Order: sequence, then C-alpha cells, then structure tokens
Amino acid sequence: MTVLDHDLAAAWTPDAHGPRRDPAPLLPDREPVRVLGTPALRRTVDSPGGRELLRDLHRRLVVGRRFNQQATTLTKQGRLAVYPASTGQEACQIAVAGALRPGDWLFPSYRDTLAVVSRGVDPLETLTLLRGNAHCGYDPYQHQVAPLSTPLATQAPHAVGLAHAARMRGDSTVALALVGDGGTSEGDFHEALNFAGVLNAPVVFLVQNNGYAISVPLAKQSAAPTLAHKAVGYGIQGRLVDGNDAVAVHTVLSEAVQHARSGEGPVLVEAVTYRLEAHTNADDAGRYRSAEEVADWQARDPLTLMERHLREAGVIGDAEVAAATDEAEQLADRMRTLFHVKPDLDPMSLFEHVYAEPTPQLREQAAQLAAELAAEAATEDQR
Repeated sequence: MTVLDHDLAAAWTPDAHGPRRDPAPLLPDREPVRVLGTPALRRTVDSPGGRELLRDLHRRLVVGRRFNQQATTLTKQGRLAVYPASTGQEACQIAVAGALRPGDWLFPSYRDTLAVVSRGVDPLETLTLLRGNAHCGYDPYQHQVAPLSTPLATQAPHAVGLAHAARMRGDSTVALALVGDGGTSEGDFHEALNFAGVLNAPVVFLVQNNGYAISVPLAKQSAAPTLAHKAVGYGIQGRLVDGNDAVAVHTVLSEAVQHARSGEGPVLVEAVTYRLEAHTNADDAGRYRSAEEVADWQARDPLTLMERHLREAGVIGDAEVAAATDEAEQLADRMRTLFHVKPDLDPMSLFEHVYAEPTPQLREQAAQLAAELAAEAATEDQR
C-alpha cells in the first residue's frame, strides 16, 4: 500500500463517505459474450424449451429484417418522411421482447422501431412519428412502451424514474432503456446511470454500439476500454455481449433483467454491433466509412450467422426458414397496405396534449391556424 492509499484508507469514514465497494463484481465481461459457434449453443439446444427459443429468435430475426427492408422502401416511395434503419442490429432489437415481461416498460430511441414492433405495437402506429403525422402513434400505457425518443438519451432518466416509482409502489416492474453509442456521450445518459446506481433502481440500459454516432466513430467519442466499463463509475454492473449473436443478447439481457428485478441493482449492457445501412435515408455513409469495413461486418450479419449455426445444430431446416420467410412477407404486405391509405389528419390536434391548461401563446397560435383553415375552406368552396 502506498502512502497515498494508506492516507485515503485512514481518512475514509463510512458515515461520511458510505461503504467502500469492491469494483471487481461490477466489471464487464473481458470479451463479448457469445453463444453461436461455441459449446454454449449445444447446451441451449439441449435445455428445456431450448429448441423452441432458438426457432423463435430466428423467426423474429427474419421478420425483423423484412420489416427494415419494407420501411426503407416506404421512405423511397415518400410514404415515410425518414427512416433510421436498424439493419444489422436486429439481434439486439428482437431480444428485447423475450427478456421483458408483459408488465415491464421499454424506453426506445428513434432507431428502435423494430424493438417496439417486437413488443407488440402495430407497425403503422410505431412508424407514425417517422411519417410526420404525430409525436407518438400508440398508447404508451397500453403497451408499456414509452414514445420513441428523438433527442439522444433523454429517455434514460425517464426509465430510471419509472423503475424507481414502480419499486416504491411494490411492483416488480423493470424498465429497459435502449441507447446508441452516441447517446452515451450525452449528459442525460450519465445522470440516468448515476441516479440508477444511487437509487438501486430496477432498470437495465442496453447500449447498441454500432460504431458511429451518425458520422462520428466511437474512437472520437470515448477513450473507455469499453462502453460497458462506464457502469463501474456509477456503482452498477456492466456486461459486454456480441450484439450480432441473437442468442447471446437474449441470454445476457434476460440475466440483466432478472438481476434488476431481484433487487440486485441496475445493469448496463453493451452490445457490440454494426448498422449496415446509413444513419437514415438522408445520410451518405460512404463519406465516412469504407466499403471494405461494411463488407467485413456483412460477413457477420446476425441473420445469416443465426441461420447457419442453427442449421448445423439441426434446430431449423428448410421448412422453418420457409415459414419464417412467409410470415415476414405477410408483414411486408400488410405494411404496404396500411401505408397506401392516406391518413385523415386534423391540423388542430397539434395543440392537444401540450399543456393541461393552454398558455395564451398557444391559444393565439391555435386561433390563427383555425382562421387560416377556415379561409382555405372558403376558397375551396368558391371554386
């Protein structure tokens, strides 16, 4: 022990500084947890319900990839204003549904539309925000899914608050907040982790580290060994998982949710993955990353990775792949049908649910819009 260590130990008083904690149990996995291509896959296959779980994860991946493809096509047709695809990150997105109970809450970011759909929300309602028709197209209380958050990481403190409130009421609810690597650079993220640790809130943070915050690579965002290491500074557990391994993500997330639910504290899970598409349909990813880099990650595509290993393990065959593909095409067809219908929008609804008691400025703006709409209608009648 150095003199400095000795002085610090002598000065430490539990009443003033709280109990000293060993950081070792909080440190994340030394390497990302993997199941596919390891002996852990055979153990999963042979476990009770293991085959059913693996087939369900594969089915969700197939459907999820088709959802991303169809939503991207809708933007090209002008039926969506913008779409931030999660292509390549589907393993992270679909694992959410299996890790949470019906009464748990999901706090998504704008890229997490697939996670929201996997949670049971209708695709049309999920994509309403990105269609430009409303701030949220679904009832958060009905689905236990918070509105898609466009500002980075602002949903993270909300997740902590809900989880803490649920525990105070005696509920067993767990909140799961989804954040991108860019979101970890925001103050809201750090405030959320700090409060989660202090309150010992039953909340899990899933960071989908896809390598870029729009065009900013991770190396220019953080010097931490991994983003999961950020957990230790806030007194919570960190986990590191291969975000392209759907089975591993499901396993680690399920463990993290149970850890939080049992009162053992919050967990920060970093899933190392990659977005194969551009940031949004308005982005040119070729300006900041090479085709070789993308090709390297395409070789680790979560869908092809899953299918190859499950076929080798005898879990799925042509029949299962065909059934999943058929379900995916049915979803895509339904999305095309839903988005072909022109929405009936009321411009005056802009002023609803802004304040419980509208402000004078809001009333003035509403009156101005109402007058403009009336004048426009009168002009149409004269034609």
